[in-house]
Amino acid sequence: MNIAELPRSLEWIERLVRFDTTSRLSNLGLIETVRDHLASAGLAPRLIYNADGKKANLFVTVPAGDGGTQGGVVLSGHTDVVPVDGQAWSSDPFAPEVRDGRLYGRGTCDMKGFIGTALAMLPSFTSRRLRVPLHLALSYDEEVGCLGADAMLRELAKLEIRPDSCIVGEPTDMRVISAHKSSNLYRCTVHGQAAHSSLTPRGVNAIEYAARAICHIRDMADGHRQNGPFDQDFEVPYTTANTGTISGGLSVNTIPDRCQFEFEFRTIPGVLAPDVIGGLRRYITGELRDRIKAENPQADIELEALAEVPGFDTAATAEIARLAQALTGARGTEKVAYCTEAGLFQRAGMTAVICGPGNLQQAHRPDEYVALSQISLCEQFMEKLAGHLAMAGR
Repeated sequence: MNIAELPRSLEWIERLVRFDTTSRLSNLGLIETVRDHLASAGLAPRLIYNADGKKANLFVTVPAGDGGTQGGVVLSGHTDVVPVDGQAWSSDPFAPEVRDGRLYGRGTCDMKGFIGTALAMLPSFTSRRLRVPLHLALSYDEEVGCLGADAMLRELAKLEIRPDSCIVGEPTDMRVISAHKSSNLYRCTVHGQAAHSSLTPRGVNAIEYAARAICHIRDMADGHRQNGPFDQDFEVPYTTANTGTISGGLSVNTIPDRCQFEFEFRTIPGVLAPDVIGGLRRYITGELRDRIKAENPQADIELEALAEVPGFDTAATAEIARLAQALTGARGTEKVAYCTEAGLFQRAGMTAVICGPGNLQQAHRPDEYVALSQISLCEQFMEKLAGHLAMAGR
């Protein structure tokens, strides 16, 4: 591919990738660079900081031709990326390289390719008189629980800023995704009583009580797998659960006084996450806690929510879904098991779809890349969207 054939968005995407915005780090360098660019274009970007001021969301509006800022479409992307620690990269993950029709670098696929394309294509929107406004929303900490988008949407609600719909630009190969499952991460901590293993009645085995809780979670998951409800549009068409980490105990001849594990469950649309965790909570902090306290009143079990990201479900006939299909040429929409910020936007009152450049299988791995052909398709999508939003004859 010669220089003339390279996507016009490439420069912006490379610029964004050079910022190491791993979730544990600040994203302010990237955000302030984007803010300054938008301000130079005559727009009024708003930064929404986290509690310690080390990270920020950015929200900006391209007003409608009549100056209106309510309603319209949001283009949404997260600025943080996952770590590269321990991964074997062929090149510096934060020094993007074009090789064989692909742009390599951390975040090229997930999801600075979409953000960079939106920024490069901004003149397509600002040069037109729009019927409705176009908004750009950039968030922090999506990879660690969608924390930034949640804070941003709460702030927008206070300011009474109410867009109608949202396109989340996660990598989908520019296919239109209209639903995904929820993701709910919890930590359970069991406090027992230590004792020598030859004197088991004097202790309370925290690992054994944790095991009972884990088995109950597995039984719940097996029930959904066997009995549903089912949604066959998903690759895994039922609600799932998984215990991912566990720690506890000091030695084989010591009764463990503490055990902690983390688990998650993902619900299909129609299965309410509060109902699932409510059933688990009744067993773990109800029946199981009563049993452990009967052994020793000082023993206890705690259940803590770490992240709760709602699922979303947009009808394929909804206006934004039909628009995304028309802009991409897709025939219908799809549903996925992974989780995004789309559920938060839907909960805030916007209809949402997911559509962006790149393939999710290339994300989070060494030598992450986005195909340049995908960036070109996203540019065409943005240009068509600008035309759709423009006033007739403009």
